[in-house]
Amino acid sequence: MVDVTQTQTPETSRAPEFHLVQVVLGGLRQELFHDASAYRPLQPAEVNPKVARFVPKGIRPHLGLFPHGVVAFLALIVFAMGYEEFETTFAPLTLMMACVPPAIVLLTLVRPVLAFWASLASTPVIGYLTGYDAGWPWSHITFFSHLVILGVVAARTRPRTAAWMWLVTAAFCLFAEMFLGVGRSSDSVPMLFVSALLLLAVTVLQVRRQADREVIAQQTVTAQERSRRTLLEERTTIARELHDVVAHHMSVVAIQAEAAPYRVENPPPELEQAFLTIRENAVAALTELRRILGVVRAEDYEAPDAPQPTLADLDSLVRNVQEAGLVVEKTVTGAVRELPQGVELSAYRIVQEALSNVLRHAPGAAAKVEVSYVLGGLGLRIANGPARGLVKPSPGAGHGITGMRERVTMLSGEMTAEATEDGGYEVTAFVPVSREESDQ
Repeated sequence: MVDVTQTQTPETSRAPEFHLVQVVLGGLRQELFHDASAYRPLQPAEVNPKVARFVPKGIRPHLGLFPHGVVAFLALIVFAMGYEEFETTFAPLTLMMACVPPAIVLLTLVRPVLAFWASLASTPVIGYLTGYDAGWPWSHITFFSHLVILGVVAARTRPRTAAWMWLVTAAFCLFAEMFLGVGRSSDSVPMLFVSALLLLAVTVLQVRRQADREVIAQQTVTAQERSRRTLLEERTTIARELHDVVAHHMSVVAIQAEAAPYRVENPPPELEQAFLTIRENAVAALTELRRILGVVRAEDYEAPDAPQPTLADLDSLVRNVQEAGLVVEKTVTGAVRELPQGVELSAYRIVQEALSNVLRHAPGAAAKVEVSYVLGGLGLRIANGPARGLVKPSPGAGHGITGMRERVTMLSGEMTAEATEDGGYEVTAFVPVSREESDQ
């Protein structure tokens, strides 16, 4: 005998059609019944700066209220349509007909879904009280006001809400014709047709606006990621160069410490032990330095065979850019002296990047390179005039400036990069160098 266990539950045993209906009704409940009377004031719209330029300054702070003004203007039109009827037939009921629809239109500014239900509920009441039989249940006032309400609510909610509002309006039209307006002519078909076109247009504009927002957000994120990636790449390059510079000096210290005892005849044991300790510390520091900074090297990165450039190589750099068509004037002031290798390399890279920017962004302009050896450090100034000639400047994101700032910050220096009054550009940097560092 085999026992069969019943695993079906009331929920799983129901037909798929039931689940489909449940999902559909759940969507209707979520869009039009859940928090239907919630207070949702219309927020000021974003102002396009290009449009704001053509508006007087006194009105610019209030441009964000333009949608509110449009809704108020439409409500005024609805009131004018009712007032025309009120003027011909003076009666309290007609006065109500003139005031209720515009009030419901204004209600869309604070409670949009509630305004939709109020429009449907008031339509047959206004039709009965005013004795309107020509296009039951829509009079010319409620017809226009309901279209306005549909458009405003659809613009303030999701596209799915617009679809549900049209279906509910269609169900209302069917109910009003079958049970409330027997023997009367109806404007339900024109209402459904016009409202479908209106909701479709609003939904398309809404979807496109949302797509534009997503594209702008994605472009912003992409630009930030590109800037961050460029910054990381520049820091990686600096770390590699720093690794090469420091590793070279630490290797020299270790070798000299190992060879020093052999240069002294009969060195005392204390001296030998001191040099041995220096060598051991240098080797340990070099090993730790390579372990930490070596991780920034990519697997396919190869160290340059040639020595790293210094300020002594600026003449060669100037000749190269002059061959590319850039007129460069180089000036060196102060007593030229040998600086730490890291300072020399960073200064060379800053001048190199600045001249590259002149070639890309200011073709035809003349450039000046000033290198100042002062008592407290090294000063750099690279300036250029405005672009000249027929060659168009190349677009750029300004990442070269970011790399220069990183190098100057690494050396505890200061840097400025800004446009000049004549339309050119100027980069200035100062790197502090103590007398002890210069003597090393």
